[in-house]
Amino acid sequence: MASNSTSVPLLTPYKMGSFELSHRVVMPPMTRNRSYNNTPQPHAIEYYAQRTTKGGFLISESTSASDISNGSPNMPGIWTEDQAEAWKPIVDSVHGKGGVFFCQLWHPGRLSDSSLNNFLIAWNAVPDDGEYFRPTPKQLKANELPLIVNDFRIAARNAIEAGFDGVEINSANSYMIDQFLNDQVNDRTDEYGGSIENRCRLALEIIGAVVDEIGAHRVGVKLSLFSEVYGKKDSNPEFPSSYLASELTKLGVLYLHVFEPKDEPRCLKSIRSAFEGTLIASGGYNKTEGDEAITESCADLVSFGRLFLANPDLPKRFEVNAPLNKHDRSTFYRTDPVLGYTDYPSLEIAC
Repeated sequence: MASNSTSVPLLTPYKMGSFELSHRVVMPPMTRNRSYNNTPQPHAIEYYAQRTTKGGFLISESTSASDISNGSPNMPGIWTEDQAEAWKPIVDSVHGKGGVFFCQLWHPGRLSDSSLNNFLIAWNAVPDDGEYFRPTPKQLKANELPLIVNDFRIAARNAIEAGFDGVEINSANSYMIDQFLNDQVNDRTDEYGGSIENRCRLALEIIGAVVDEIGAHRVGVKLSLFSEVYGKKDSNPEFPSSYLASELTKLGVLYLHVFEPKDEPRCLKSIRSAFEGTLIASGGYNKTEGDEAITESCADLVSFGRLFLANPDLPKRFEVNAPLNKHDRSTFYRTDPVLGYTDYPSLEIAC
């Protein structure tokens, strides 16, 4: 049943900057909705430790750089020192097993719903279908944007103080940065709208501020090809991603984590040619497709979301070609600290 790990491309070692990874199977950010009052909870210690291997690379669930308490009370934050303190034992559990752990930072952006008492887009998970509610936003004023840049800078500093090895800036998934990149959504007429340089300006200001704060060797960025923002795709989806990838090479960013939707052709070549750092592929890959992506040099690492969620020991299962647990979608966003969270069984290997 077992196969030699050296024959499995996903299980070959890889050096990502100063980080020595023992395999190329990445646990990506996955919203789990179990951080009560926006504070990471003790049950997250077991959740992340279960999915850690020596030399494995994990990225935390999306963690807010700004106050989202009124709109998303069960998503973690890292905008306060207390939240950073709550992350420390979770980070320690990953490091205790030899893992590399980055914190994904996001900022939901703008909103028009005054009941939320701030200017963020609120989104609330619906456990049964996984869909989200986003109120129609109002345009951020230019003088508000430096405050958002500073939010990311402070959050990155807090993440490092909490013990994380680095941060991933979420520029994907239709959140604020993605909204600025998309030419079908960004209708601004100032220096943040219009040309590709202007639409990427805020992303580069945020990433540049984080690089200045913690160092480029600790910074990754997530992008999504063909993403839809309010149902609208960019008129030329590869162009902003490729342009941004080239600019991030100049900044010396450690890695790009690129999401490709399953209903679109795999198309990392343009980003691969534009970006000189580590490239992580994401988007419904299975083991065979992941192996092919590594073999064909389309990517250096591959992240597996639902497979990792349902299979805490996913790299081991890949190594021995074992059956995989099936995920239970209905539990993705429930607030239960065990059900659908830490109760997926690990593989029992016979001695």
